[in-house]
Amino acid sequence: MIAINDKTLQDLEFNTVLETISDLCTTELGKQKALAIKPFRDKEMLMDVLLQTSEYVSSYTNNNAIPNHYFDEISGDLKMLAIEDSFLEAGSFKKIATLSETTNTLLLFLRKFEDYYPKLNEKASGIELTKFIIQKIDEVLDKYGEIKDTASPALAEIRRNMNLVRGKINQSFGMALSSYNSLGYLDDIRETIVDNRRVLAVLAMYRKKVKGSILGSSKTGSIAYIEPEATLRYSRELGNLEYEEREEITRILKQLTNTIRPYTELLHQYQDFLSDVDVIAGKARYANKINGILPHITTEKHLFFREAFHPILLLNNKAKNKPTFPQTIELQNDSRIIVISGPNAGGKSITLKTIGLLQLMLQCGMLIPVHERSETFLFDRILTDIGDNQSIENHLSTYSYRLKNMNYFLKKCNAKTLFLIDEFGTGSDPELGGALAEVFLEEFYEREAFGIITTHYTNLKILANELPYATNANMLFDEKSLEPMYKLHLGQAGSSFTFEVAQKNGIPYGLINRAKKKVEGEKVRFDKTIANLQKERSKLEKTSQNLKEEEIRAREESKKMENINTKIQQKLESYQELFDANQRLIYMGQKIDDISEKYFNNKNKKELIGEFLKMVEIENSKRKKITAKEKKAKEVVQKQVIEEVKEKVEEIRKEKKEKKIKAQKEEANKPKIPLKVGDRVRMIDGKAVGSIDLIEKNKATVNYGIFTSKVDLDSLELVERMK
Repeated sequence: MIAINDKTLQDLEFNTVLETISDLCTTELGKQKALAIKPFRDKEMLMDVLLQTSEYVSSYTNNNAIPNHYFDEISGDLKMLAIEDSFLEAGSFKKIATLSETTNTLLLFLRKFEDYYPKLNEKASGIELTKFIIQKIDEVLDKYGEIKDTASPALAEIRRNMNLVRGKINQSFGMALSSYNSLGYLDDIRETIVDNRRVLAVLAMYRKKVKGSILGSSKTGSIAYIEPEATLRYSRELGNLEYEEREEITRILKQLTNTIRPYTELLHQYQDFLSDVDVIAGKARYANKINGILPHITTEKHLFFREAFHPILLLNNKAKNKPTFPQTIELQNDSRIIVISGPNAGGKSITLKTIGLLQLMLQCGMLIPVHERSETFLFDRILTDIGDNQSIENHLSTYSYRLKNMNYFLKKCNAKTLFLIDEFGTGSDPELGGALAEVFLEEFYEREAFGIITTHYTNLKILANELPYATNANMLFDEKSLEPMYKLHLGQAGSSFTFEVAQKNGIPYGLINRAKKKVEGEKVRFDKTIANLQKERSKLEKTSQNLKEEEIRAREESKKMENINTKIQQKLESYQELFDANQRLIYMGQKIDDISEKYFNNKNKKELIGEFLKMVEIENSKRKKITAKEKKAKEVVQKQVIEEVKEKVEEIRKEKKEKKIKAQKEEANKPKIPLKVGDRVRMIDGKAVGSIDLIEKNKATVNYGIFTSKVDLDSLELVERMK
């Protein structure tokens, strides 16, 4: 049973998340549902929703994108449909047909790709798939939402007669127009439209000579608008037919309404299903923006958020191109309460809110921005006391309000509660308020609740150090600049850096000393010890980071050298093969030379041929028969190896050259030490050391013992000063 009160939602700014998700939904009903998201009370239902959202996110990266699920809301139309003897207009049926078509398409898609979207298909499996609604509406309405001529035989007959009458109207009007225009009775505009009917623009002086009905006149009264008598007769006939058409359309719509009415409940299901999918899509789009994932949900009491980002802060910083610092935090049975201390503006409160908001989002069915190896379990309650809690309505001070809130905590807190308290114990006398806060903390501890608190109170830091299953933590600060590093470190309390921060902000040193004298010596020493420890921790963090970077660089260099060694080995093997082949050819050449000399002496052709064939057979026995294709492949590989080695050697030369140039530039940028006679020196790019015998202008005579050399002073560097 999950119970999270409105104050927790407000403290953690949960509504901001809901508003963002609502904006990412595409339908009005989906937007409303997104704003009404609450924590799930049933764990099984929560897991279904989390997996549905995760499946939707996966649709962005696979080739089976989920079809469009937009629809126009039909809540008002469904209310009308439920009333007996009522009927819906054509536009309503158009929306119903679109809703049914969209739902059917989505249901068929999810059935087809059940392997990709098992949980979404499971949600859709309880909804009936029917083409009946679409077919019946399609028989009456065309694709533009207009009533078809074929909706009924009577309507087809009426519209056919209407078209005939319209033809007669146009014909009779054309004859009257031609006749009266030739008589000069008409104005230059000749005709116009009044009340959706064609009329003649008759000059006022001739209006009595034109037979017909006057439907109006111009503003000046110089023109009378007259419908010709013959046309008027047909217009009345058309009016009667239009009335009959409206009556027939009403009858058709009533009949269609009665046909669709039994499916009212199914249409409710369709709308609910599509609006739920819209909310899932909104949460998936939000997860995509914040890199949200589904961490492992465990049954054991263990919360481990690795590299967790505050989603609201993350999006705000992205918009401003500012970095966001993730936090890693862990709560488990043997470390269930964390007390975070340290100076203000170091990130204590945002760390508290990050953990609370991410846990709350997860329990509302949303994916969260954490590392994939994170895990957590589901709390029954999340209790928060964050921010300025002064109640103007109830005339309560901040401290009174906080005490009232603590009383609520004491009533609700149990082993499945996560409590988050910012600036624990503040608002009253430090000693008395701190003592009361210490008692509250002990009570929460005894109830085995999980929690994170931030405080400046020393007694709470000491208590966290004394309790076996509680731990201190601090937000790291740079010991030199006193700038926050926004990194949580577990296992050690943090100094408030009160006097150090005051000094950094320009408070006179004399005033700070007077303040120090007013504080008990033990307190100052304790805080100073914590500050020193924290500074050491910061140094160790930096050293550790540097060592890690060095290790990574060394590993990369080792890998590079290993690759180069492999390539060189391959090249040497190729050279060895080439050398062996050349040696064989030299041996064969010597053998042939011996045979030639022997033939030269004895002129024995038979012996010559025998010796030659014997030599050829011996050589062929050593050969491995390879195909032309294998031979070509081998040549290509050898050529490729040689090219790669050449490239690598060239790359190494280039790197060495760049390093040498860089070293020369650094040497050139070093401040020059003036050299004197007797100084021991060497050339900048040399190794031999000699002593200066004489300096003339910019030249120095350097004695190397065996010989002397005259060189520029700029090309020398000092090895040892003359003693």
